[in-house]
Amino acid sequence: MQKQISNLDKLTLSNDFLFKHVMLRKRICKHILEELLHTQIADITYLEAEQTIDVYPDSHGIRLDVKIADAANTHYNLEMQVKNPVNRATGKFLLPKRTRYYQAMLDTDMLQKGQDYDELSPTYIIFFCLFDFFQDSQRIYTFKKRCLENMNIELADEAVIMFLNTLGIKGDVSPDIQSLFDYINSNTINSNFTREVADTIVEIKNDKKVRDAYMTYEMRMKDLRDEAHAEGKAEGLAEGKAEEKTATAKRLLSMGLSVEDIAKATSLSVEQVEKIKAE
Repeated sequence: MQKQISNLDKLTLSNDFLFKHVMLRKRICKHILEELLHTQIADITYLEAEQTIDVYPDSHGIRLDVKIADAANTHYNLEMQVKNPVNRATGKFLLPKRTRYYQAMLDTDMLQKGQDYDELSPTYIIFFCLFDFFQDSQRIYTFKKRCLENMNIELADEAVIMFLNTLGIKGDVSPDIQSLFDYINSNTINSNFTREVADTIVEIKNDKKVRDAYMTYEMRMKDLRDEAHAEGKAEGLAEGKAEEKTATAKRLLSMGLSVEDIAKATSLSVEQVEKIKAE
């Protein structure tokens, strides 16, 4: 228990858990949105923090850090992204298609049965990234759908995806947003706004309810890591057994045994042995 509490004390804003709790402070979150979008927002409402949306029984659920709507019914999803995830099997980066899936799930969750498509609210999916995914040094990368044949034509679906590159040096952002980037990167306080964020973090860490919630969160994360490790170990064992069967089949083939006898001896199918033989 003491170790978990110590871990909470060491957390910085780049941590999902702490980021969520800071963004739950309305004044801070509202100010960030206003500074990013260069607009005034009358008020924001928290739809559900750290919400998991599972639209279909077999779908891949997504965990949303902070989901918000403003007074004009524009919906925002704010995410902290520390690492640039890669599919180990394909070597492809996951972030682009993750945004596509997030958007689909948000829209499906938003549109109730019987509603028209034009009732979908404008949406902003905003990732705070501690890396430059597009490697162009922009502070902000904003994506909307446009016609490739004429880039002046925009598909007005009111869906916007923003990647905030905290390491960026190109493009203008407000002083408060730049100071927030500096604070995320190095815990440096260089503005009244980041002083407010830092003071809020101290307050959050001293909140008993938050400390109790963090212990529960840590235990849940540990269970998930243990489960993933067990699954990986089981997959490794299965792969090892499959390789062993293949090696045995090759040895028996070299000894002149029939495909049928080898299939019985290794528990492989006749088709599998035939494939090994052909190789």
